[in-house]
Amino acid sequence: MMTGSPTRKGTTPIKVWVLPDEKGDIVNKAKSAGLSASAYLRNVGMGAPVTGIADKEAVMELVKINADLGRIGGLLKMWLTNDEKLELEGHSSARLESVILAALRDTKAIQALLYQKASALKF
Repeated sequence: MMTGSPTRKGTTPIKVWVLPDEKGDIVNKAKSAGLSASAYLRNVGMGAPVTGIADKEAVMELVKINADLGRIGGLLKMWLTNDEKLELEGHSSARLESVILAALRDTKAIQALLYQKASALKF
């Protein structure tokens, strides 16, 4: 005899009459949420939020990009605080300053884009 959470198999189904294109839409939305059509309709009917797989994947991608930005910032800080590295490069201080400022501008632009994309995600 098995124990654990009860399953819905063998219980009473609810039949819903839909047009073929409506069925296609429901199946597509269920797939994008990583659910079966039955689970999707049950969640919607019960008022549970439906999150898409794409949203979760997008969040993970944003997290990875943000971590990369943090590592870049750490490397830039280490480079700037290491006088020996600066002397080995052999560049003028004006040239180094312009390169550093350009890198900081690019980093800030990427951070702004990340914030914009993260704000657009729906949970």
